[in-house]
Amino acid sequence: MRYRFGSFELVEERRELRAAGEPRAVEPQVFDLLCLLVQARDRVVAHDELIARIWNRRIVSDAAISARISAARAAIDDDGKRQVWIRTVPRRGFRFVGDVTTDAAGSAAPAAPVRPEARHGQRIAFARSRDGTRIAYAVSGAGYPLVKAGHWLTHLEHDWQSPIWAPQLERLGRRFRLVRYDQRGNGLSDWQLGALSLDRFVDDLEAVVDAAGLERFALYGASQGAPIAIAFACRHPGRVSHLVLQGGFERGRLLRMSDGERAQAEAILTLMRHGWGRPGNAFIDAFAAMFIPDGTREQVDSLVELQHRTTSPENAVALRTAIDRFDVGELVERVRVPTLVLHARDDAVQPIDQGRQLASRIPGAEFAMLDSRNHVLLPQEKDWPRLFERLERFVLGPAATPPPAPGS
Repeated sequence: MRYRFGSFELVEERRELRAAGEPRAVEPQVFDLLCLLVQARDRVVAHDELIARIWNRRIVSDAAISARISAARAAIDDDGKRQVWIRTVPRRGFRFVGDVTTDAAGSAAPAAPVRPEARHGQRIAFARSRDGTRIAYAVSGAGYPLVKAGHWLTHLEHDWQSPIWAPQLERLGRRFRLVRYDQRGNGLSDWQLGALSLDRFVDDLEAVVDAAGLERFALYGASQGAPIAIAFACRHPGRVSHLVLQGGFERGRLLRMSDGERAQAEAILTLMRHGWGRPGNAFIDAFAAMFIPDGTREQVDSLVELQHRTTSPENAVALRTAIDRFDVGELVERVRVPTLVLHARDDAVQPIDQGRQLASRIPGAEFAMLDSRNHVLLPQEKDWPRLFERLERFVLGPAATPPPAPGS
């Protein structure tokens, strides 16, 4: 690939940096560093990733990293004071800023294809949660408003390239005006976590629907989004027309585990700290075995990039620990919203009993079991169409009349 920014070009195939059309000498490691930063320009590249990708996980001093960043800046006429192209993000890493265009090396730039998010009219904006945290949200598709409660491993832009998330977004966008957001600590939202109580996550959801101008809507909570959606529906029953809970739970793992299961959970957190987003690490296969045991090789491999882009290892551990302490046991019987509970028969992340418990305690809830082993259903599964057919039939029945547009 050829990457163009300002008067510079990075030609990957020839490992060449050009300035105003003329070759510029650059050390191989500095060239690799520039390529990494340019390719990951929509996110911050953390120190751990730099060490893994540029130094192959060898022990490297902060001074060595700083020296290579300075050399990369010098190669493209930048410096630590101006930071025109390479910006330092204190205590987090580095990010490439500025406009970049790409095309295949040695060929004329092809017409840019229409990106999936553009086809569905996606727009991204920011809401400010009660504690000041910026929460990125996106609106796409057309139809009855459906809000998807936040959960980890999302990035509002990259999700459209994910073989796990993109098919879901495509399908939901056919029938719904989909509003979703990156959970705090994830994707385009602020990565400074702040407090991680359940109430704080509900505040984030509240900020998004207010910023999006939604008065009444269907609320879809999957996995950790289910208790958040339940708590929101109890806080604002008049705003939720339908509640859909998939792969959810009433009490988090840390509150319902035996001592043996607790030790296993600690082992998973240790693997997460050291293997998050690192290709070839045992954690990726263990993570996939829990979340998508029937995933294709492409889908499993995509988890590496998904983890890289969505959050840091430290945030992943903190979020998982907080979510495993969620408890809506005192709220479920207070839900007064039509509710559909969907759950995979052999879900290894949240066992089927958790779905049955929710459906039995929420007054009048419907229950549908999906024939799957995956916590996140995948397009190749036989019950994939059934998931969306049940959701659409539940929300888009005779009582589901689209509300007027805000301000009308």
